[in-house]
Amino acid sequence: QRLQALVLRRRQIVQMLTAERQRMRISHAAARPSIERVIEFLKAELGDSDAEVADHVQRHHAELAAALSSVPGIGAASVAVLLAQLPELGKLDRRRVAALVGVAPLNRDSGQMRGQRSIWGGRADVRRTLYMATLTAVRHNPVLAAHYEHLLAAGKRKKVALVACMRKLLTILNAIAKHGSTWNPSLHHA
Repeated sequence: QRLQALVLRRRQIVQMLTAERQRMRISHAAARPSIERVIEFLKAELGDSDAEVADHVQRHHAELAAALSSVPGIGAASVAVLLAQLPELGKLDRRRVAALVGVAPLNRDSGQMRGQRSIWGGRADVRRTLYMATLTAVRHNPVLAAHYEHLLAAGKRKKVALVACMRKLLTILNAIAKHGSTWNPSLHHA
């Protein structure tokens, strides 16, 4: 619960910082010094919040955090959100954890109506974090980069390919959490 509270507060600080930066662009010159002071304060708070989250993760989840961080594309903020918002990681099979996060393709068929599958539901905060981690991973993780390129070559749209990579990354993280191992690219070939 403490880690959840710390991660939630960090997200709130990031949202306030984003709002102040947007205000800066449209504000009058008379208001800018005040906005700049608030931005500097929020940056300091964000640094303190990051330090608190990292300290908590290191004290209570060091082994699992190190294993999850070994995956290229997964950083400290992603690990903290996964640990705080997805305590089931490593305890469920890959299909259930994908459905829990909301990256499993689900149907909305009725009678003879058949349509495209889409993702919906699940834990939005974890999905948002996983999306950002996947954007990094498809550039720096050779396994996910190859998977992404394979899907694009097969004619998938970029967003569909990215969601498939999100699910693959989540499956990899779930396996690492379940077995207590670290990143091994030979085990997760495309």
